[in-house]
Amino acid sequence: MSKDTVKNLEAMRDAMRRVKVSAVIIPGTDPHQSEYVNPHWKVRDWITGFTGSNGTAVVTLNSAGLWTDSRYFLQAADQLQDSGFDLHKEDIPGEATITEWLAEEMNDDEILAVDGRLFSLNKANQLEEFCGANGLRFATDFAPADTIWENRPARPMSKAFVHDIKYAGESAESKIERVLEQVENMGADAIFMPALDEIAWTLNIRGADVECNPLVVSYLYLSQDDKVLFVDAEKIDAEVAAYLDGIGVSVVAYDEVQDYLKKKVKPSTAVLLDPNQVSDTLGRALECYKVYAKSPVAPLKAIKNEVQIAGTRNAMERDGAALVRLWKWIEENAGTGKITEVDVANKAIECRSVSELYRGESFGMIAGYKEHGAIVHYSAKPETASALKAEGLLLVDTGAQYLDGTTDITRTMSLGNPTESERHDYTLVLKGHLALGRAKFPVGTRGSQLDALARIYQWNEMMTYLHGTGHGVGHFLGVHEGPQNIRLNENPTTLKPGMITSNEPGLYKAGQYGIRTENLVLTVPAGHSEEFGDFLKFETLTLFPYDTNLIDLSMLSREEIEQVNAYHDEVRNRLTPYLNEEEQAWLNKRTAKIQ
Repeated sequence: MSKDTVKNLEAMRDAMRRVKVSAVIIPGTDPHQSEYVNPHWKVRDWITGFTGSNGTAVVTLNSAGLWTDSRYFLQAADQLQDSGFDLHKEDIPGEATITEWLAEEMNDDEILAVDGRLFSLNKANQLEEFCGANGLRFATDFAPADTIWENRPARPMSKAFVHDIKYAGESAESKIERVLEQVENMGADAIFMPALDEIAWTLNIRGADVECNPLVVSYLYLSQDDKVLFVDAEKIDAEVAAYLDGIGVSVVAYDEVQDYLKKKVKPSTAVLLDPNQVSDTLGRALECYKVYAKSPVAPLKAIKNEVQIAGTRNAMERDGAALVRLWKWIEENAGTGKITEVDVANKAIECRSVSELYRGESFGMIAGYKEHGAIVHYSAKPETASALKAEGLLLVDTGAQYLDGTTDITRTMSLGNPTESERHDYTLVLKGHLALGRAKFPVGTRGSQLDALARIYQWNEMMTYLHGTGHGVGHFLGVHEGPQNIRLNENPTTLKPGMITSNEPGLYKAGQYGIRTENLVLTVPAGHSEEFGDFLKFETLTLFPYDTNLIDLSMLSREEIEQVNAYHDEVRNRLTPYLNEEEQAWLNKRTAKIQ
């Protein structure tokens, strides 16, 4: 990888010299501002060798750096070796930000350039302001990867398909009507939608253009008079074409979106644009009245309907049964020394594939054994994967896409002889996880107000974790979705009934082990207080036991012990019908009451 990245870096600098560009910023996203992107748009990966989901590369004629967050510090340090790129750590006191670094590296009147297709309007505007304040020039039409990237992967061309209403629970016509009602309330006549998950949800269509995400690369324009899907024709077969025609959506070629916005949208039309989603290139193509606001689709999509909730509960049962088979197999084979972290990932796919509703992983499995578990977003490779033994901790973070729901679970298990330190730290994490899981809170509560519940036990011992505690989860969509989350950073979005969010505190000790415990939880009504109003709570959706062999019972209260036992009773009762006798015996042992 390092030889390729050095070659690619020099090709980039040659392209910069030809047009007198002094610095270029390369994000790890696509024209839709996606978190997970198709290989065709992985320009940052191509030039740096870094493959994490978050990270931004910056190249000058003499220096190069990659900025990423704490989840990827260890991974980035490894992947950037001999690449020509230095690692810069985001959100760490004393570490320079990208713009602070550029202010030192660049001279007056030099050009900072980006590919405007890969930058949102907001981000491009911020960079333009930075350049203006520092005597620099800014260009948004620098896209050398289109010509210098040899053997670039083709743009994805998977077939789109209709997500049946028996799983979606609401017709596309109803969703379009609700979206346009919100658009009108926000003072606009139309909305231009670049976010792939929002398009998929609105139209009840799915595809396979992005790994682990059932999405169709496309754009959507909606108004009362015009409903247009911009998509490559090869993706739309006769059945999907008839479906789109039936809901009043016309199809225009994906590459024609810029011309359409420039020429077909009347100047008098007020178009709603989310400046954090729409690219700078397409945002500037619209020559009409623009209403800049957050997309109204995300909060609509976040509230799951009763059909989606019921489907997710069913998906969790099938998923839990598959994981029983996986962990039983791990325990039976770990002592042989013949299976690795990669084998665990492959076995999980095998166990889940039994379900006819299974459509793949919701993200690449994180199977971290011993010290690899301390790498928050570790990705095992055949050449570096650890072989499992009958000792130490194994952290498995895994999820699946089913037609009726998306799953995401993390369990940390001891493969034998747990140490006092491992049991202590596991129990600390578990206590935070349980505290958040049993929380009751008033309507109007934000995730940031609950985050400390999961951290307080670690804080008391001057330990912490640097990632968020919870993220929203889609329904047969992205495993990460907004607008809600549970983290220290302030987010004005309040938790509402119907939202599905993760509960995943962790603790990581570099070179030793990592611990994370994750369930998905559904926000539901908790009851009404005459004096203080309505309250909410969480219903735990994930169904799989904790490792009671790792629990230090002396650290748990009676309430926490009862909470674990009640959860294990539900896990056993709901998973047993899916299991054979041997699997039931394994589960019975794992869910036996703790005293």
